[in-house]
Amino acid sequence: MDHQTTAATSPDASTPGGQPAGDPWLLVRHGTDPAGFAQDESLFALANGTLGVRGNLEEADSASQATLLSGVWERTPIEYHERFPGFASHTDTRIPVADATHIRLRLGDTPVQLDQGEWLHFERILDLRRGCYRRVLRWRSPQGATLEIEAERIVSLEEAGLLAIRYRVRSVDYRGPITLESSIGTTREAVGQGNDPRIGSRIQGGLVNRDAEADAELAWVGQQTTHSGIRLVCAQRHRHAAELAFRDAGRTPDGVMQAYTGTLAPGQAVSLDKYIAYAFTVPFATDPADTLLARAQATLTAAIALGYPALLDRQAQALSALWAQADLAIAGDPATEQALRLNLFHLFQSSGRDGRSSTAAKGLTGEGYEGHYFWDAEAFMLPALVTLAPELARAMLTWRHRTLGHARRHARELDHPRGALYAWRTISGDECSAYFPGGSAQYHINAAVAWAIRLYVDASGDQAFLLERGAEMIFETARIWLDVGHFNPRHGGAFCIHEVTGPDEYSALVDNNHYTNRMAQRHLRDAAATAEWMALTHPADYAALAARIGLHADEPAQWRAAAKAMYLPVDAALGIFPQDDGFLDKPRLPSELVAAPGKQPLLLRMHPLSLYRHQVCKQADTLLALMLAGEQVDVAAKRRNFDYYEGVTVHDSTLSASTFAVLAAEVGHAGKAWRYFLDTLRVDLDDLHGNAAHGLHMAAMAGSWLALTWGYGGLRVHDGMPALAPRLPAAWQGYRFGLRWRGTRLRVEVDRDGVRYTLTEGSALTFLHDGLPQRLHAGQPLRLPCAGFVDALPPLKAVVFDLDGVIADTAVVHHAAWKRLADEIGVPFDDATGERMKGVDRRGSLEILLQAATHSYTEAEKHTLATRKNEYYREQIEHFGPRDLLPGARAAIEQVRQAGLKVALASASRNAGLLLERLGIADLFDAVVDANRISRSKPDPEIFLAAANALGVAPEECIGVEDAAAGIASIHAAGMAAVGIGQAQALAEADLVLPSIATFDIHTFTTTRNDNWRGHIG
Repeated sequence: MDHQTTAATSPDASTPGGQPAGDPWLLVRHGTDPAGFAQDESLFALANGTLGVRGNLEEADSASQATLLSGVWERTPIEYHERFPGFASHTDTRIPVADATHIRLRLGDTPVQLDQGEWLHFERILDLRRGCYRRVLRWRSPQGATLEIEAERIVSLEEAGLLAIRYRVRSVDYRGPITLESSIGTTREAVGQGNDPRIGSRIQGGLVNRDAEADAELAWVGQQTTHSGIRLVCAQRHRHAAELAFRDAGRTPDGVMQAYTGTLAPGQAVSLDKYIAYAFTVPFATDPADTLLARAQATLTAAIALGYPALLDRQAQALSALWAQADLAIAGDPATEQALRLNLFHLFQSSGRDGRSSTAAKGLTGEGYEGHYFWDAEAFMLPALVTLAPELARAMLTWRHRTLGHARRHARELDHPRGALYAWRTISGDECSAYFPGGSAQYHINAAVAWAIRLYVDASGDQAFLLERGAEMIFETARIWLDVGHFNPRHGGAFCIHEVTGPDEYSALVDNNHYTNRMAQRHLRDAAATAEWMALTHPADYAALAARIGLHADEPAQWRAAAKAMYLPVDAALGIFPQDDGFLDKPRLPSELVAAPGKQPLLLRMHPLSLYRHQVCKQADTLLALMLAGEQVDVAAKRRNFDYYEGVTVHDSTLSASTFAVLAAEVGHAGKAWRYFLDTLRVDLDDLHGNAAHGLHMAAMAGSWLALTWGYGGLRVHDGMPALAPRLPAAWQGYRFGLRWRGTRLRVEVDRDGVRYTLTEGSALTFLHDGLPQRLHAGQPLRLPCAGFVDALPPLKAVVFDLDGVIADTAVVHHAAWKRLADEIGVPFDDATGERMKGVDRRGSLEILLQAATHSYTEAEKHTLATRKNEYYREQIEHFGPRDLLPGARAAIEQVRQAGLKVALASASRNAGLLLERLGIADLFDAVVDANRISRSKPDPEIFLAAANALGVAPEECIGVEDAAAGIASIHAAGMAAVGIGQAQALAEADLVLPSIATFDIHTFTTTRNDNWRGHIG
């Protein structure tokens, strides 16, 4: 269940729409197919943390265009047929507000309707350096009039409610009057709920218009939500030169409009600068009705006084600080640099700045997920922001503190007598998830908030925040762990946590979810350490806080004891951390259920219970724990976990790829690190999940920066100190990034000669490079060797071969035997069915065959059928001999033995021993494991683990050789490297694919024990 390869996999990749990414500061698209406009509106959206405006065309209608305000949402009751105590009572949904982007055109009395004319040239540009969206359209009307329309807009990063548009129409060959109708429209409603829970909502109420006025100088509308008590005003004013004159203004059926007229001749143009201001209240505010209008007018007056060019210059200045902090460059790969800049730009502009909002899953770029905030804000977005824009990280955590009272109430709803539990999905702070197994049961959100507070304080040195807000959140959330866990005598007194859901939403209500337990351990340790620090260094503050929240003197000791005893078991057979107590006991999800046409995730195709009953992960879970809190886990163990969980993860969440990219880089999987990096980098540019039209994925965008800095850069925090271990991917000549750490700014430059560390701000910094302390001083750059992609595995000791399709082609014999049986019982059998059976044992293959049967069979009847098929098969192999070995098979096995390595066979056939005898190679194998010795068939790793055990070697000391996708998955799950024999497309998850066993050369794997051979096709 490896990742999907993206369209852009090389430094020469083009941006969507076919434009070479020559300038990493500009996103350019030329697409004119209306089917792609909704995605473009997301990609070209502008925002400032308060106001978000999707990237439409001013003179065209669009059903997906929307203007959003972070603080404007509606409250809707959640209706249950069966309601139980503690269920969420309502949901909050961010809804589109009055949209003022429209400027409609008329040539004489004829309205300009773009879909009825000819698009001669079209270009959209998102300028990442200047923070503006501009576009050019050359259009010919049905009557033959040719116009060139240019528009540029900014959403001010300095003024929360301000949108400014510069609009220009030039005549190419038209002569006559032109009218520009600039309007504010209020007909846009929230997207309705369909069959995809990620998109749309069910709203009761919404916005209603309170008032509207328009005259020559000002036009405005006032709106109010029905249930949440939020009021807003949207107002607009204009400036223009003498070629335009005001015509009239008034109310329209859906808002207000101001019209301007002029005359065009070929080569002449008219221009209009439009300024829009928004102002809104908090819920149920009692401000006088005219206060909002006065605020909006003040914003407009100040903006007009500055003028559009000055506003644009200020926008560029505001962004210059971000780009100086990022200090980003990718040598020889402008497409990747552009995508990274785009992702940082959207994360930066959608992040809340005032402490009254956080960063929604889709930012302010669309309506996906109802505008809700989730745990990914702290676990993915904040780690990217904290070394780039720490003020935004602080604002995010300030919002968490502002909603701490809601978290306390939520804890009481779930029967916790004290402490706080943050809502799973929310806007106001109240829980908005109606499905508690996948919502409120995700207690790990508390640990994510606490982890983010510690990361922010470590990176910024902002101890004032810790004293004033952070410690209270850490303590109150830590208290909950003592309620949901206990010291379990059945596990030797280990602290076990029960009935929770981890990040993987395809498992729910489990005991001892590894991510939850490991993050809770970190949380509890930090809570105890923070209490100790406050008591020693700020005793008065500590006493006041303890009194305010009723913190008992013995609670920090309880936290420390629970952390020390935290249950984090290792599976003895696999050498991995079980995702939860029951995960490894479940069967894997059949491959035919995983594959689906299009980009539809399992959650839209299967009942949750069906998912819960299988080993299948929506996203990184255990691996995320190792990324965020795994510094005490050795690299070999991380690699075993990576190899196993990659085989059961379907990456239906956009959060998944970045974690896999970071861990792949750390454990030495260079090829996988690159491919996962591209997945998170281009998730929206290439619309990899098919829903970028509903808004961009902020956590995945942040994840691309983490894949660069945490993955290739090796950035972590060890005991409050930055630690780096840079690596250079083969696709790049070099790369550079910056990070702010307390009062310093560090530049990290990596090339083929190593890494160069430079302080560009501050006097000195102590950090770790490859685990060793370094002291860097201003004006004294430090050049050190790179970690490189060093394989974490010990020397190779054994090779485990599959039989069918690798050593001998018995597949045709199996196929004939199954076909004979199928014909006898009247079940259809074709090549596709035979392909599904490859690598599957006899009983599993029978189950595949009987899926097409018209009636069910008893266990006794199935046993009889399987025996009959085996008899047919044995009849054929009695005639086998050495002549039936595949070309090069004997030489490959002998090579392995001559290299001093052990050799084993891992075959799903129960007749493997007989076959080896007939083929004359039985004496070349040190161990033979067939279906008679195992209970679970491939892709379960049991057969390859048994082979390693029979040889007396560790799984990571082996290479597995297979011809079937199920076998490749089995090898990886066992912690081995996988070599595929056959077609590369069918064996895409293999570390190396060879066309036949004849091309197998053991020296490829023994001359160096590194990752260079991985990811290639022989």
